[in-house]
Amino acid sequence: MSEKPHATAADIELVRELARLVSDSTLTEIEVEKDDLRIRVARQAPPAAPAPTYVQATVPVPAPAAAAPAAAPAAAPAPAAPRGDHPGAVTSPMVGTAYRRPSPEAKPFVEVGSKVSAGDKLLLVEAMKTFNDIVAPRAGTVTAIMFDDGQPVEYGEPLLIIE
Repeated sequence: MSEKPHATAADIELVRELARLVSDSTLTEIEVEKDDLRIRVARQAPPAAPAPTYVQATVPVPAPAAAAPAAAPAAAPAPAAPRGDHPGAVTSPMVGTAYRRPSPEAKPFVEVGSKVSAGDKLLLVEAMKTFNDIVAPRAGTVTAIMFDDGQPVEYGEPLLIIE
């Protein structure tokens, strides 16, 4: 039966240094192996990202010409948030980070109300340090943008609606 060696002060200091390295960087884990010593330090996954904010175009509706002053107007139901199964949804083709503009100081590629043609650049999705152009699959008008600039996105997640 083999005995496990006791941790030395140097081993404990190495663990502390590795933990500091993971904490101060974008690394999620690090593993060091030397002879029969193996140390692995991992960061817990961050909490889930907040729900995306939705930007949707609204069309003003003129008021009726002769409204009765005594009648209280009925509250209009809030429009439903666009869904990924919408026929005009443009979804993320990969897991990554979505960007609405080519650089922080540049204007967004599209806004709600923008007219686009098939093949127009809509946004970027960064995956593994590579920026991927997401282009319009069809012509139309952008009616909703369903992500915040710099937000992590999942494969198949709806990003915007073109109608």
